Amino acid sequence: MQMKDMMTTGVPLLHPGDSLRRAVELFRATRLTSLPVADRAGKLLGIFTRFNLFDCLLGGHDLEQVIDPFYMRQVITVPPDVPYQDIAEVVKKSPVGMGVVVDRENHVLGVFTKVDMIMALFKQADLLNARLQAVYRAMHNGLIMVDPAEKVVLLNPAAEKMLGTAEDKVLGKFMPDVFPELSLKEVIAAGRVEIGRKHMFKGRALVVNATPIICGGETVGAVAIFQDLTDFEHLAAELETVQQLHNTLATVLEIAYDGIVVVDQDGRVTLINQTLAEFLQVRPPEVIGRHVTEILENSRLHIVAQTGLTEYAVLQTIGDSRFLVSNLPIIKNGQVTGAVGKILFRKLEEVRELARRLDAAENQLTYYKEQLHKVGGVRYTFESIVSVSAAMDNLKKEALRAARGRSTILIQGESGTGKELLAQAIHAAGSRRGGPFIKVNCAAIPDSLLESEFFGYAPGAFTGAQKGGKPGKFEMADGGTIFLDEIADMSPALQAKLLRVLQDREFERVGGTRSVRVDVRIIAATNRNLAEMVAEGKFREDLYYRLNVIPLFIPPLRARREDILPLVYHFLQKYSALFGTRVERVSPEALQILQSYPWPGNVRELENVCERAVNFAQGRTIGVPELPAYIRGYSGRLSGADPGINITSYRQKLREAEKDILAAALEVAGGSKTKAAGILGISRSRLYAKLKKTGLMD
Repeated sequence: MQMKDMMTTGVPLLHPGDSLRRAVELFRATRLTSLPVADRAGKLLGIFTRFNLFDCLLGGHDLEQVIDPFYMRQVITVPPDVPYQDIAEVVKKSPVGMGVVVDRENHVLGVFTKVDMIMALFKQADLLNARLQAVYRAMHNGLIMVDPAEKVVLLNPAAEKMLGTAEDKVLGKFMPDVFPELSLKEVIAAGRVEIGRKHMFKGRALVVNATPIICGGETVGAVAIFQDLTDFEHLAAELETVQQLHNTLATVLEIAYDGIVVVDQDGRVTLINQTLAEFLQVRPPEVIGRHVTEILENSRLHIVAQTGLTEYAVLQTIGDSRFLVSNLPIIKNGQVTGAVGKILFRKLEEVRELARRLDAAENQLTYYKEQLHKVGGVRYTFESIVSVSAAMDNLKKEALRAARGRSTILIQGESGTGKELLAQAIHAAGSRRGGPFIKVNCAAIPDSLLESEFFGYAPGAFTGAQKGGKPGKFEMADGGTIFLDEIADMSPALQAKLLRVLQDREFERVGGTRSVRVDVRIIAATNRNLAEMVAEGKFREDLYYRLNVIPLFIPPLRARREDILPLVYHFLQKYSALFGTRVERVSPEALQILQSYPWPGNVRELENVCERAVNFAQGRTIGVPELPAYIRGYSGRLSGADPGINITSYRQKLREAEKDILAAALEVAGGSKTKAAGILGISRSRLYAKLKKTGLMD
């Protein structure tokens, strides 16, 4: 704190030639005990005190007498940037109890008094008190302060948590009543510090440091600061576990028959085991930090570290021999941070036998997967959702949190964005993962059958009904999840019955009289705007709010173009494995077209395009000729567009692009709307709606 922070400004000045009357008036107006005397330019000449005034009056001078012979020429002056400590020394030596603050040219800026000093001291004390409160409240350690009689005067939040009590309940109580195992009586009496005392309190091991509070040479209390050793013990155990895991991993890597190499995101080697180092005739310290391609020819490990796509059992030539190589990405917090490569050094006869066994195991796995899917299992988890965009990362995090609960979820998004995939992932990540996952497509079931499909029917409910009746989808989903796809297409009558199930968790079979209670979680999905449908009276408002407990929105692919590249490589890998081909790359020209296309059919349309491209690929690279004509045509029209056209509306651009895509699909299909719908990956009814919307069909 400096003088400028505490001085009094705006003080009136006396000038040579002013009368005693003028001085009296200013003293009365300001209530100051002294007034600066300055020339007309404001430069300090001296100081006129009340004692000077009293001496003049006692000397018989009248009020018209000028002050010139009486004011003091010796004045204590200080600049505005003097610190508080120096000012205190000046005030102690001042005979008048006031000083004048001046600038470098001796102009009067203000005055300071002992009252100013006291007020500044109060302000400094308040600031110090606020800082101390912030410190002890933010402390991780517990803190108790007592007075000389060992009564509690302060308990910080950390101490409240450790001792299991609130500050207001212990203030004024004796320390032994609050913390029986700890006494500060000797600390107060002897005035000495005690360090590292251990105490047990409610089963917790605490270490305590106690110190007396001394003011003016007198002990006025004591403070105890304690730390819960349980936290340190847990941390030490965790560190020991990590160390053991590190030692185990290092041992496994060194005794492994396979070659192991790890790279960072830039493809630079961070670890190599002794087996691979000996094979390459290098020393591990020599290759750490070098790019993997410098030590392993034809390596794709740096590509895996960029794309995040796993490569299993790929034949790779190293030297004069061929080896089986697997490259796996390292994922941390949803981001690819590097990759691990494993080189199999076994003989080819052993590899063939392993391949035969693996093929048999894969056939069994495929069979069991199909059986699981038939009984309502799930095929997808959050790991199945290929994405690198921030939007999808946030969505997956939000969906994962929602999966842990039981509340109803409403998934919204355009067709082809993967609503069912997300629903299955939520089910697989939740506590109901062991239960069934039942899907109902509300748009694919006729209205006349919807109720029986949902709730089942009782024996003899109608002509042709099964003799023993039939359970509905809700009963089949008991203990698990029911996924209501295309919920917007549900009839109003069924909406009312669904609302009752949501409210009461019970229903009656068609033709039945007994209520059936179920424990199911409901996940609904739609590509339509339910809020607008509610406003138009096409969807029940109360059902909408029951469904919209946890809303999740899947952004369209055009809004997250950074996901296109990993999705393309994922689909290439998928269909290459299915078709027995080795399509591994996409040419820069083809990738540019895929990145610029708006994808009205979203991920489903992209997958269809990749599947077609793998079928038509001549080598290992997808080029422009392997892309569908309507996508190539879309790119051509973009590049040949008239540069004079100025379209400022993004929506207008999107509408024009959609119209071009529809026209190109019809052209490729020879005018057949059924074939055009197949090319675009959408239903025929949706195609008709788009043709009418864009003016391509009346």
